[in-house]
Amino acid sequence: MDVEGKDLVPELPKTGPDWARLDFHRCSHCPLAGSGKTYCPYALALVEPARKTSRLASHEPVELTVVSRGRRTQAQTTLQRAMSSLLGLIGPFSGCPVTAILRPMARYHLPLSSADETLARVFGTFLVGQYLRGQHGKTPDWNMDGLQGIYRDLRILNRAMSQRLQAGQDEDAGVNSFVLLDVLASDVGAVLEQYEGDLDEAFQEFLDREGQT
Repeated sequence: MDVEGKDLVPELPKTGPDWARLDFHRCSHCPLAGSGKTYCPYALALVEPARKTSRLASHEPVELTVVSRGRRTQAQTTLQRAMSSLLGLIGPFSGCPVTAILRPMARYHLPLSSADETLARVFGTFLVGQYLRGQHGKTPDWNMDGLQGIYRDLRILNRAMSQRLQAGQDEDAGVNSFVLLDVLASDVGAVLEQYEGDLDEAFQEFLDREGQT
């Protein structure tokens, strides 16, 4: 994948199976509704991964190897976790308008990140984005009010995409990979609704430091 660009490499197929059509379990908030597009770009990006894992169970053990910027990450995990991590790369660069906001996170992807790691990356990425907005004369959202809406939209998408893959696969690896993504999205939403110190320990030095606002 070319995470330095804006789109997936290699080029997406022009056509796909019925479950990849835009009107098949289309997200209720899909910005492409009425655009005249025949296929969901995210679904098209999943056609080949779905085909290769169609007959594999979600709990199937796999050895995951990720090579990125000269680094190699290897781990023994399950197929559903490996696919869930892969979705974190595919979605943002697929051409889907809903997942495009995640491109900065995908650019600095952390394979198999834990719930706490995901939370820190989500908050950090969003706040860097707000700093950059300020630098460009735009109004920053330091209270992260907009982040709640972003993850609400992502949860709607996760559920719709899992319904697509349920029709496109014999086994449940693809479906459960979106379930795992939705759990992480739910965790982010819960923390935004009521913060209960989830990251306090990791950032204690910032809390203890005097003279900073």
